[in-house]
Amino acid sequence: MSKSLSGKIFTGLFLGLILGTAIQYLFSGVAIMDTYLLGLAEGVGGMFVSLIKLLVVPLVFVSIVCGIVELKDVTAFGRLGGKTFALYIINTLIAITAALTLGAIFQPGAGANLAGSVSEAVKLTTTETPDIFSLIVNIVPSNPVQAFASGDMLQIIFMAILTGLAIQALDQRGGPAIRTFKMTNEVMMKLVGLVMSLAPYGVFALMVQLGATLDANTLASVAGYVVLVISVLVFWIFFFYPAAVALTTGMKPSEFLRKTREQVLFSLSTASSNATIPVTMRTLTDKIGVSKSVAGFGVPLGATMNMSGVSIYIALATIFVANAFGTPINTADYFTLGLTILLLSIGAGGVPGGGVVMVGVLIHQLGLPAEGLAIVAAVDRICDMFCTSSNVVGDTAVNTIVAKSENELDTEQMAQAEATSNA
Repeated sequence: MSKSLSGKIFTGLFLGLILGTAIQYLFSGVAIMDTYLLGLAEGVGGMFVSLIKLLVVPLVFVSIVCGIVELKDVTAFGRLGGKTFALYIINTLIAITAALTLGAIFQPGAGANLAGSVSEAVKLTTTETPDIFSLIVNIVPSNPVQAFASGDMLQIIFMAILTGLAIQALDQRGGPAIRTFKMTNEVMMKLVGLVMSLAPYGVFALMVQLGATLDANTLASVAGYVVLVISVLVFWIFFFYPAAVALTTGMKPSEFLRKTREQVLFSLSTASSNATIPVTMRTLTDKIGVSKSVAGFGVPLGATMNMSGVSIYIALATIFVANAFGTPINTADYFTLGLTILLLSIGAGGVPGGGVVMVGVLIHQLGLPAEGLAIVAAVDRICDMFCTSSNVVGDTAVNTIVAKSENELDTEQMAQAEATSNA
């Protein structure tokens, strides 16, 4: 078995599918297989799903509180901070809109017919989302304990934002609360790491159940979903961002692509926005000519807030799971889904495997079967590489645009770097 977690998850996926398929076609009617082995797989898969659900509520609350308290420098930077913050949000909104539109057009997961594979141990409730008026009214909880107990994500997010702003307002007196939440966040990260280390076994158990009732349409649907996610992210990296920079700064798209080439390759290999921060800083300051003050503020903020790639991933993965299990999301509910994804994507920045975790949150929120999360997790490494690359190239694009608007873009240095690269 591969030493890497992603390799282990892939191995668990395929071994589970092979064993489940063998039970369906070779050992059908054999009591030890149909009853005992599938029963064991159902129990192990149910425990893994319960572990994920155990982490969802505290993880979302704590991570968003920490994100809010760490964003207080935005107001200190005045106009620069406002522009950077606004562009990150706009970028994420455009990404979510595009992903939901493409999801509605291509309907990834349609025809997979996985509903019959859902066991009672992991079956949830419903996929209906409330209308926008009910969403706005109900976002403020009357009973916070009930909100946590029922796992109402929008109410929990609202309380997290309110708590973070309250801590900010305490200024220096909020230091102990900030340290407490940061330490709690570190504990949650350790718990996430522990649960993710068990993912190969949980995925294996869930895939045994799916494999026992699997048909050929499922594999085609999964492949189509992966291709759609990667295609959208590649378009964002190589077309959308270069075009946006060209329209606002005058830099040629080919020039922007050439200067971000190292950044793209590094982010694809590490699949980590934080690990790519030094490369992003070097790209902005040394190759593009963005001032260190703009880059020094915007890049760390972007590592937390600029989650366009993750938003695209979360949106398409959720639509895929809903369609694959025969409970498609109504087009009328896409606005609600998009708003939820926007809030969740901001909290995904500091979470290892944040995209998968946030897909799990949405699956739980929409009442979708948790086996869908196992499929998403199994192909996560492939999608996550391109997610990270989209995020970090987006950081570069936004900071370049902000620098141009603030006259903090050194065009002479940019030209000199261009001449050096062509020499």
